[in-house]
Amino acid sequence: MPRIDIYDTTLRDGVQGADISYSVESQLRIVERLDNLGVSFIEAGQPESNPKSKSFFARLREMKLTHANLVAFGKTRHPRSAVEEDAGLRSLLDAETEWVAIVAKSWDLHVDKVLGITLDKNLTIIDDTVRFLKQNGRSVIFDAEHFFDGYKHAPDYAVKTLEVARDAGADTLVLCDTNGSSLPSTVGDVTRVVKEQLAVPLGIHTHNDVGMAVAAVVAAVESGATQVHGTVNGYGERCGNADLCALIAVIALKLGLDCIPQDRLRGITELSHFVAELSNMAPDDRQPFVGRFAFLHKGGMHVDAVAKDATTYEHIDPELVGNRRRIAISEVSGKRSVIEKADELGLELGRSHEEARHVLEQVKDLESDGYHYEGAEASFELIVKKSTGEYRSFFDLAGFRVIVEKRDDGRLISEATIKVKVGDKEEHTAAEGNGPVDALDHALRKALEKFYPILREMHLTDFKVRILDSQAATAARTRVLIESSDQLRTWGTVGVSENIIEASYQALVDAVEYKLLKDLASST
Repeated sequence: MPRIDIYDTTLRDGVQGADISYSVESQLRIVERLDNLGVSFIEAGQPESNPKSKSFFARLREMKLTHANLVAFGKTRHPRSAVEEDAGLRSLLDAETEWVAIVAKSWDLHVDKVLGITLDKNLTIIDDTVRFLKQNGRSVIFDAEHFFDGYKHAPDYAVKTLEVARDAGADTLVLCDTNGSSLPSTVGDVTRVVKEQLAVPLGIHTHNDVGMAVAAVVAAVESGATQVHGTVNGYGERCGNADLCALIAVIALKLGLDCIPQDRLRGITELSHFVAELSNMAPDDRQPFVGRFAFLHKGGMHVDAVAKDATTYEHIDPELVGNRRRIAISEVSGKRSVIEKADELGLELGRSHEEARHVLEQVKDLESDGYHYEGAEASFELIVKKSTGEYRSFFDLAGFRVIVEKRDDGRLISEATIKVKVGDKEEHTAAEGNGPVDALDHALRKALEKFYPILREMHLTDFKVRILDSQAATAARTRVLIESSDQLRTWGTVGVSENIIEASYQALVDAVEYKLLKDLASST
């Protein structure tokens, strides 16, 4: 069975996606992670496209990689330049990478309308460029841009560009669906024809404009392609590229082909989240294989079946890709869902235990009022602990007030005052914040830190507001989801009220109580 080489282009195609940009340090960290995962090629971009790229390639020369080959990317020579004098080709040589990738036009429309040269001239440029790089000791990956569109309109010419590159010494020919418009069946059929005509390794590079980039790559692999291009999380221009995380999992687990070391496969979920973080992009919870919801079960019948045999509703073991099973608690849950969720959180609820039924009834009643526990596991855990007698009250609210004031100098000031009771002691304090909720958060923790210094470790990391009945306008019920973190964990809590401040306070109290229960209850 053939080995499939994974070719990552996150640092070239990926950065062409909207709102994505990496510092040199971030790029180096991504290279390190990709190498640790075991990919075969890392396309590092165009060496001289900007000062940051120049600095990046200089730093790359200092790195020692274990698995991956670095690839410098460029274009065929300019129509008015000799190869020896072409600045772009010279920068590829100066990058000092063993491998280079060259993109060339394979669609006659682009040769005519974009380059403005004859078809024969384009073939000459391809030949000159590949031969020049080979003569200078480089291994060459030839990217046939818009190949599938070119093949559709002028198949003989599209294939001729590949033949010229092959004859000039290209090591791999990559068929590119640059517009991302080809159906998987087309990609598979064309790849099979080209494979039969040309005795050279083929690669496949797809975009996701019709939502079929991954499927198209799989079709190409099944038809003989052995080099697979993609970006982590599918980042890229327009609708993005083929998602490398899904591709690696499909190739390894569904096609049964060797692509990265088997013991590294469970690293793709961590890689996905790592690159999302550096990209300042929220991870896609519904992303296949690596998303937070990829193995989440909500319906009671589903949860019950998974508890008996996970293969009933899971196509793979989540741990194979570094993910895990999650149980969602909602109004459609059954008692089994509550038990399984409690088990996931390390809480004990027997299957026939009345406590499970009691918890389920509470959840259903609360969700009918607008509460939502799929993203608020900490609030759910508090419900369970209250039902099982494991809950401990750490403080009581005596009252709070929140003021928002716009001052003469234009500044908007939010201030919260709060009074809490801890045992027989009362604490009354105030704090300012960037907004009313932030101010309330600061005031609550400031009042409690005197009694529970451990609260200094936690902070609010995310705040989401949902309007539950928009037709009620400003009187609508509001659901607030809050995410909090400390050095060890991240947890979500929920509050619901017609008043956004009250809903926020409910979620904040749950967040604080969860922290205290986790860190203090077992020690008292």
